[in-house]
Amino acid sequence: METHEYPNKEITILWKPKLCIHAAVCVNTLSKVYNPKERPWIKAENATAQELIDQVAKCPSGALSIKRNTYLEDLDNGKH
Repeated sequence: METHEYPNKEITILWKPKLCIHAAVCVNTLSKVYNPKERPWIKAENATAQELIDQVAKCPSGALSIKRNTYLEDLDNGKH
């Protein structure tokens, strides 16, 4: 399934457009991150990882999900 990725330093938001029901929970919850009139429409760098995690948990369709940026964590820990 088509998936778009929008990273910030700690996590990446994954968006699956075919699952999206356009309920606008994301836009109404974190408008500083989600703006469907802009490209890219998700700007994960505009919120903390915890704000993003909390918001994505409210997505009614499951179109949004989160993955940890382990490569960046490894860099911070001197593993690369």
